[in-house]
Amino acid sequence: MKHLILPLLLATSTCQASLCESGHRQSPINITAESVAAKKLPAMTVDYRSAPLKLANDGHTLRVRFDKSGQLVIGKERYTLQQFHFHTPGGDQIKGEKFPFAAHILHKSASGQLLAIVVPFRLGAENPLLTRLLPQIPAKVDGDHKHPDQQVSAQDLLPTHLAYYRYSGSLTAAPCTEGVEWLVMKQPLELSAAQLTQWQQHFKDNMRGVNPLYGRAVFESQ
Repeated sequence: MKHLILPLLLATSTCQASLCESGHRQSPINITAESVAAKKLPAMTVDYRSAPLKLANDGHTLRVRFDKSGQLVIGKERYTLQQFHFHTPGGDQIKGEKFPFAAHILHKSASGQLLAIVVPFRLGAENPLLTRLLPQIPAKVDGDHKHPDQQVSAQDLLPTHLAYYRYSGSLTAAPCTEGVEWLVMKQPLELSAAQLTQWQQHFKDNMRGVNPLYGRAVFESQ
């Protein structure tokens, strides 16, 4: 399952590549008022604990991985925190608003169900977590860099208010596997223009454009 949670992958077959083009449950999407269903979802509960920093440049993004360092609970659903990474541009749109940057916090259930939290960023104030991480982006694609003297928590990527939209989508790069659950936070965070420029000195844009809903409903939390 490791290959399923990587943020970017090359297509390995014509069949896989065609799903990116022909799939009807693809990510990201534009969440509009018309697409949001009346059904309300339960609030999320997160238990993200600090852990020694373990990061990598995978050639496409900065990835920070965790080992049994947090859980996400939604109603009766429980997911274990796996990693977070970043995208430019942000991908998922809210009422047509495009975001220059986004964090994806990835989780997996005991049955193998993948769930990603999307935290969109607007340009504004400097982000404290990015201030710590950006100078430590490894220069080479050479696996994990461990910093046992530094602690990091995915909690630092969450907004104050944990209201969210939820929809069923896919991996955002080939093989574009569908069946991934997506939670898009309603409250964006901020990063500075200088931080975005610093990121772009290391990585090219790594997010595809929005995809049609094809009748999918989007739900929102209470």
